[in-house]
Amino acid sequence: MAQRGRSRSAGARPERVTQRRPAGRRVQRGLVAVLTEAAREVGSAVQRTPTRPSVRTKFQVVALLVREERARVMADSALSESARAAQVKQLAGIATSLARTATRDSSLLELLAEDAQLTPAGRALKASVLREAGREPEEEPAPAEPAAPTAENPVAVVPRAVVSRRLANPFLAPDHEAAAAPAPVRYSVLAGWELLEPLFRSFEEGGDGAPACMPLPKPKRLVRNGRHLMRHQAQVVEAAAEGHRTFLLADEPGLGKTAQALLAAQAADAYPLLVVAPNVVKANWAHEVELWTPHRRATVVHGDGDDLDGFADVVIVNYEILDRHVGWLGELGFRGMVVDEAHFIKNKRSQRSQHVLALSERLRARTSRPLLMALTGTPLVNDIEDFAAIWQFLGWIDDKKPVGELAAALEANGLTPADPGFYPAARESVINAGIVRRRKIDVSADIPARRVADLPVELEGAAARSIRAAETALAKRLVARYHAALDARADGDAVDGIDEALVLRVASAELKASNAAEGDNVFTMVRRIGQAKAGLAADYTAQLARNVGKVVFFAKHVDVMDQAEQTFTERGVRFASIRGDQTPKARAANIAAFTDDPDVSVVVCSLTAAGVGINLQVASNLVLAELSWTYAEQTQAIDRIHRIGQTEPVTAWRVIAAQTIDAKIAQLIDSKSGLAARALDGAPQDDESTSTSVHLDALVSMLTDALTARAL
Repeated sequence: MAQRGRSRSAGARPERVTQRRPAGRRVQRGLVAVLTEAAREVGSAVQRTPTRPSVRTKFQVVALLVREERARVMADSALSESARAAQVKQLAGIATSLARTATRDSSLLELLAEDAQLTPAGRALKASVLREAGREPEEEPAPAEPAAPTAENPVAVVPRAVVSRRLANPFLAPDHEAAAAPAPVRYSVLAGWELLEPLFRSFEEGGDGAPACMPLPKPKRLVRNGRHLMRHQAQVVEAAAEGHRTFLLADEPGLGKTAQALLAAQAADAYPLLVVAPNVVKANWAHEVELWTPHRRATVVHGDGDDLDGFADVVIVNYEILDRHVGWLGELGFRGMVVDEAHFIKNKRSQRSQHVLALSERLRARTSRPLLMALTGTPLVNDIEDFAAIWQFLGWIDDKKPVGELAAALEANGLTPADPGFYPAARESVINAGIVRRRKIDVSADIPARRVADLPVELEGAAARSIRAAETALAKRLVARYHAALDARADGDAVDGIDEALVLRVASAELKASNAAEGDNVFTMVRRIGQAKAGLAADYTAQLARNVGKVVFFAKHVDVMDQAEQTFTERGVRFASIRGDQTPKARAANIAAFTDDPDVSVVVCSLTAAGVGINLQVASNLVLAELSWTYAEQTQAIDRIHRIGQTEPVTAWRVIAAQTIDAKIAQLIDSKSGLAARALDGAPQDDESTSTSVHLDALVSMLTDALTARAL
C-alpha cells in the first residue's frame, strides 16, 4: 500500500503540470496563436505610457519570431500553396498589429533594425514563447571570443613599441592586493531570484524624484597640478582618493568629465591607464592628459600603432580600431580603464562591446580593484536596459546576476523583488555603486555663464595628407622669399638670428598675393581644413544632441554646411538650416522648427548669415565647426544662445584641427579678444583690421616657426 501510495504520489506531479498546460494543447495551439496573443498584449501595454523595458523586449521577440516563421514557411517545400498562403496571411496580420502598436511609440522601430540584438532577457523570452508553442528552441550560439593576435589573423597587430615594452618589462609588477580579493557573494535572502530585470525596473518604479547620484565627499582641495578644479569635479576625484573604484560618470557635456577621469586615475594611481574613446575626441584626450596631469605621458593609437609610445602612462585608442589591438591591450597590465561615450557599447553583442567587456575582465583578473570609469552624458533613465553592458563593464553584474559589491549590497538589504520596498532600495544600491549624474543647472554656481571649450581633432586620410603638404609648400615658399630678400641685401645690413621686420614684410607680400591670385594660399588652406573637419564636427554634434538635446552648429562655408547636413541625415538627426540665400519666410520657418519642434535637435547655421539678429537660446550648447577670422564674429555667434533669458551656462565647443595652422589661428583669435568688456558683451569692433591682423599673424607665425626649425 505504501509503495502504491508513493507510486501515485510520484506520478501526481506530472499530472498536475499536464492539467495546467497539456503538452497536446501546446502543439495544437501553435506558434501563430501564441504570437497573436502576445502581440495583443503588447498593443494593450503600449497604450499605458511610458513603454516598460519588458514590453519593449516582448515586442522585439514577437516581431523577430514573425520574421523567422515567415521565412520558414516560405522555404517549406512540403506545404501546399494554399496552406502557405494561409499561414503567410496570418503572420501578416500579426505584423500589421505590431505596426499599429509602433505608431503609438515610434522608438519601438529601433528594435527592428538589422543590427539590433536581443538582450539576455529577450533570448530567454524567445525560448519561452517557442516552448509554449510546442517547439524546442535552438541553442543560442555563444558570443565569439575577441580575436587574439596570431600569424593567421592579419587583422590583429602588436606594435613594435609594445614588443619593446615587453622586453624591457618581462614580468608584470605583482598585485599583492589580488590575494585578498573578496570571495563571491553567497545569496541567502535572494537565492533563486532573477534579479537583473528587477534591477532595471527599479529605475522606473523605485525613484522618488531624487537625482541618480551617489553620495560624494566634500573636496579637500580644489587645486590639482596647479590647475583649479570646480567643486563638482573635485568631489569625484576625492571619492577616488578615498578608495571608490567604479564610476558611471553621467554628467552633462560641458562639466569636465575628461578632467575628472584623468585626476581620478591620478588619485587612484591607476597607471598605466587605458582610454577607449570615439575617434573625434581621441586627440582631445591626449591634450587633456598634458593639461591636467602634465607629469604623465599619453600616446594615441592610430591605425596599426606604428607610432605608438609603448612606455606611455596613458594609452588612448578609438572604438573603430579596437579589434586590431585588443590582444596586446589585454596583456599590457593596465590598472585603470576609461570608456568615453560609453553608450557606444549598449549593444552587448556588437564586436566593440565584446572587446570592451573582454578588456575589463582582463583588468579585474590581473588587478583586484582596478579603476573603471564609464563616461556618458546620456541620462541613466533613458531605456535602462541599454546600460546592462556598462554595468557589466564596471563589474556590477554579469550576464545573469549582480556580482561583487552590488550583490553584497542587495543581499544586505534583506529584501526580495516580492517586497514593496525592494525597488527603491535596489535603485539606491546601484546608484551607490558609483553612478554620478549632475546637470549644468545643478552646478551652475561652479561654472562660468559661458565658456569656449576647444576640441582638438586629428585629420586623417588623403585630405589630411593634402593639407599638410599644402602647409609645407606654403612654409617653404615663405622661407624661400625670406632668404631671397636676405641675399639681396648689402653685407652691412646683415642681422643676427631672425629678422622680424623682414618676416613681417614677407608675410605681408604673401597675404597680398593670396588676395589677388588663385591656387594654394592661406585662405584656401583654411577652407580645406574646414571641409576636412566637417564630418568630425558633425559627428560630435550628433553625440552632443543625443546627450543634451538641442545644439547649434555654426560653419563658415556652404560646402561644410552641406557635408554636416548629410552626416546628420545619415545619423537620423533631424535638423533645421539657416543660410544667407534663404527668403525671410524660409528663415523664420527654420528658426521656428528648431525652437518649437522637440524632434528637431540641431540647427545648422552660417556664421555670416546667422551670427547676428536671431535668438536660439532654447539651446545651451554650440559647435563652431570652422574658426572665424575675428573674435567679434565668434562672440556674436555664441551670443545667439547666450542671451537674456538663458537659464543654463553656455558652452561653445570649438573644433580645431590639431597640428595644423588651425590651432595657431585659434590662439591668435583669442589673443585679439581685447578688453574684458568686449569679451563679455560682444561689442562691435573693426572687423577688417582685426581680420587682416589675424591673417597676417598666422603667416608670420608659420614663417617664424619654419625658420626656427631650420636653425635648430
